[in-house]
Amino acid sequence: MKRPVFLALSCLGALSNLTQAKDWPQWRGPDRTGLSSETGVIKTWEKSAPKLLWNVEGSGRGFSSVSIAEGVLYTTGNFKGDKEGQGVSAFSIKDGKLLWQTPVTDFVPEHGYGGARSAPTVDGDRLYLTTSNGVIACVSTKGKLLWSKDFKKEWNGKMMSGWGFSESPLVDGDRVVCTPGANEAFMVSLDKKTGATKWKSKLGEVGKKGKDGAGYGSIVISNGGGVKQYVQMTGRGVIGVRAKDGRFMWNYNKVANSTANIPTPIADGDHIFCSTGYGTGSALLKIVPKGSGAIAEEVYFLKPKTLQNHHGGMVLVDGHIYCGHKHNGGDPICIEMKSGEVKWGPEKGPGHGSACITYVDGHLIYRYQSGHVSLVKATPKGYEFKGSFMPVHQEAESWAHPVVSDGKLYLREQNRIMCYEL
Repeated sequence: MKRPVFLALSCLGALSNLTQAKDWPQWRGPDRTGLSSETGVIKTWEKSAPKLLWNVEGSGRGFSSVSIAEGVLYTTGNFKGDKEGQGVSAFSIKDGKLLWQTPVTDFVPEHGYGGARSAPTVDGDRLYLTTSNGVIACVSTKGKLLWSKDFKKEWNGKMMSGWGFSESPLVDGDRVVCTPGANEAFMVSLDKKTGATKWKSKLGEVGKKGKDGAGYGSIVISNGGGVKQYVQMTGRGVIGVRAKDGRFMWNYNKVANSTANIPTPIADGDHIFCSTGYGTGSALLKIVPKGSGAIAEEVYFLKPKTLQNHHGGMVLVDGHIYCGHKHNGGDPICIEMKSGEVKWGPEKGPGHGSACITYVDGHLIYRYQSGHVSLVKATPKGYEFKGSFMPVHQEAESWAHPVVSDGKLYLREQNRIMCYEL
């Protein structure tokens, strides 16, 4: 039996032991793939929904997912009252008790779909986040603001459109990397302890599709073509930046649209899989060496009628891509990555709107914009629906990605956090 692809990614150091595997310390999990390595925690929801353990208020307004480390859950939100602004909250995973709350801004940022977007990245006794008005901040796990940098003031940063910065910063060794979106500092590497700039990546030659500025995804690491690089979805499509010095290496522009480029790319060996909505499509790229750097070559492109992931992300399991398909849709679909062949789908699930996806224990958890949460077996043989439920609280758009940690399912819904037993 083949092992899930994510086990081969342990070289990133994220899944080095069982204790770490139970944590979910950053956006899309330990290695940013949306994959949990936990087993024996889930079978079916056809007869009954998971048991609700707790449901608490206090996270503030926002669409951010949650991060979990060492028994504490962290998320970002807009606060009102004595601590008005946007910042981070910490909760005990035992009972949902609010431990502390720290604003990073002293005002509530204004933009379309108001609220925080960034899932904090936890690294030892510190965590890193980006506010929706473009401030990267370092906060101690006790709640003390240690340093912050304003994208616009420091680097003339900008978004491709007006829905707020959404990136979750990447911690890599002694640095934290983020995407201000400025032509002269499109991506920056900072000393994670002090915030001092290590390098700034100047945007190189890009295609005409899309718009200038940062997109709505988060950086992933690739060693494609034998070159360590940071891969990011931007306003002009996917880019690759050499990790050691910030040298801009390549752009794949065909996957860009002029409204919002959102899904975080998938890095797997020498390949990158990427997709966007708004009638754009999807592509598989191969990273090949060139001189002292690397470039991206298109393996295939899938038209939007075949596959477009608006937002909600994609996961790669045993060589197959699973995600929600269609603009403003989350219809489950399975694609063989190497060929682009549709194995099944798109199927109609219990909810509507885009769907976020998380993998655990041989199954896919889909969370629809409508709030519905469904369970599907992760197999290319066919669509196997394993039940669904509606959480006890739903409002606005349920865009926060579901998180699995130590046999529990965590759902963020604006000012509430819900914890279910798997």
